Amino acid sequence: MPIQPSSTHDVSEALAANGYLADEGLATAVFLSLSLGRPLFLEGEAGVGKTELAKTIARWQDAELIRLQCYEGIDASQAVYDWDYSRQLLHLRAAEASGEASRSGTEALEGQLYDERFLLKRAILRAIDQADGKRPVLLIDEIDRADDEFEAYLLEVLSDFQVTVPEIGTFKAATPPIVILTSNRTRDVHDALKRRCLYHWVEHPTFDREVAIVQLRVPEAGEVLARQVAGAVEALRGISLYKPPGVAETIDWATALGRLGVTQIDETVVEQTLGTVLKYREDQSRVRDHGIGAIVQQAFDRGLLHG
Repeated sequence: MPIQPSSTHDVSEALAANGYLADEGLATAVFLSLSLGRPLFLEGEAGVGKTELAKTIARWQDAELIRLQCYEGIDASQAVYDWDYSRQLLHLRAAEASGEASRSGTEALEGQLYDERFLLKRAILRAIDQADGKRPVLLIDEIDRADDEFEAYLLEVLSDFQVTVPEIGTFKAATPPIVILTSNRTRDVHDALKRRCLYHWVEHPTFDREVAIVQLRVPEAGEVLARQVAGAVEALRGISLYKPPGVAETIDWATALGRLGVTQIDETVVEQTLGTVLKYREDQSRVRDHGIGAIVQQAFDRGLLHG
């Protein structure tokens, strides 16, 4: 049975228990999405935790996570359903070899080929056709990468939560899935699709919340190191980088430093591990030009605020 929270506090506690620390605004958006049965559209820079939120909701709800990764040119055959042509061909050859094809006739044989056993159910149809009766979490990731035609089709699906396969019939969700859409805003998504959803802009976490996230996800990192890493990342985000580090990079950096036995960062450590947190050569060069010492100084200043 799906878990229906009674308040935003319930949502915050449930997400935290599953490893995700949400701010009040995001917890409210999740609560309303679950309570109203509306898709949740999450927009924000890459790495702020949009995809991870969907994974966490699936763990919390003990539901299957069905992920549809969008890309340019995606269409219904990749997102909704397709036919298993190789199995259909094998069935046709077997029917011919056994003589069934000549006995059944062309029309009957064609009807066998478009049976549900040859239907490949992609992410959207799997989310709608819930064989076990449990509503899954449907993650439509990076919808901004898809084109207008796919957006229009998705709008129709999210309106009725049903899919028609002409050769078989209509599949309709007994219970609408929990739907999370994410966008890194590489382009604007049409208003019509957003109107079907509740909307939330996901910010980078505050310093204190990022410290708490590091301590939760990397418990082997000491509190001083957690604060210094969060402070250093905060400083990096203040520089005009092509790809500012997200929460995932913060966690990776803290994990790497902990694995190296580092308890406090310094310029040498930052220089040696910069590739853990910055994934573009141009960004690393920009940080070096800015001065690694300044990054370390801000990290130390933030670290010393404790107590």
